[in-house]
Amino acid sequence: MDKFSLFLADYKGLIPDFNGYLQGLKRPLPLYYRINTLKIGTEEAKSLLRSEGIWFEETCFEELVLVKNHDPPPSPVLSYHLGYIYPQALSSCLPVKALDPKPHERLLDLCAAPGGKATHLAQTMKDMGLIVANDRKLGRITALMANIKRMGITNTVVTQARGEHFTWGHKFDKVIVDAPCSGIGRYRMDETGHIRHMKPGKTDLPAIQKGLITKGFDLLRSGGIMVYSTCTLNVEENEEVVHYLLQKRRAKLTPWDPPVPWSPGITRFKEKEYDKGVGLARRFYPHKIHSVGFFLARVVKA
Repeated sequence: MDKFSLFLADYKGLIPDFNGYLQGLKRPLPLYYRINTLKIGTEEAKSLLRSEGIWFEETCFEELVLVKNHDPPPSPVLSYHLGYIYPQALSSCLPVKALDPKPHERLLDLCAAPGGKATHLAQTMKDMGLIVANDRKLGRITALMANIKRMGITNTVVTQARGEHFTWGHKFDKVIVDAPCSGIGRYRMDETGHIRHMKPGKTDLPAIQKGLITKGFDLLRSGGIMVYSTCTLNVEENEEVVHYLLQKRRAKLTPWDPPVPWSPGITRFKEKEYDKGVGLARRFYPHKIHSVGFFLARVVKA
């Protein structure tokens, strides 16, 4: 039995409307564009997209549109190269919405490349305050810097370091740890039944994630807020990692009411029981939100 079949067997009783989830795997990943309001107004950008042959519908986020053209849609070359749009899943916008950054704050994006969340932070902060966008791999940093430049952002400093070893001279008001993960939330099934978007295996992802979430928390000021997120549905990479932090640090989860359908964090899995606070995490299933499956925990430093 392959890894994904094992996943389905373990999660059949946990994923709401499991048959709907399986049917959703047969549909392609939806395509969204986030409008960069640092450079252009939303209505002007939408008019430009229409002129480029892009059909879309509105979403729960004013700056995000869902592309409706047949797969593949026309390429919005002008809008993209002028830095007016960023292709980004709806679920990938959730960490910034949960963090609610303010223009005067100092923020850290610990695993920032290729820049979807970092540029969204800058946009929300009106290109004010300070964002430190870090990543470990030079190739990914090249893409990160290209996106920052393309979108006209000036409040962001780029650094290269392993997230677990990152150091800075000051504490941060808010931190995003969008951790590397198995990516199960992105999985789709082709016409032959094979899984698409499957990432190659990595050694002990939960150990890496525990190091990242702990480092991100330690870099927060007292009373600061951290968002931990992944695009996987795997409990060992989500709730178990958050439970680890709650056991090791003076951290607590805070509730957040997302504008899309969500399920609470799982507090019991395979005979393991997690801190009850983990139930305040949010799970987003792909067939419920019409986007990539996602996990998010909003943590405050006591």
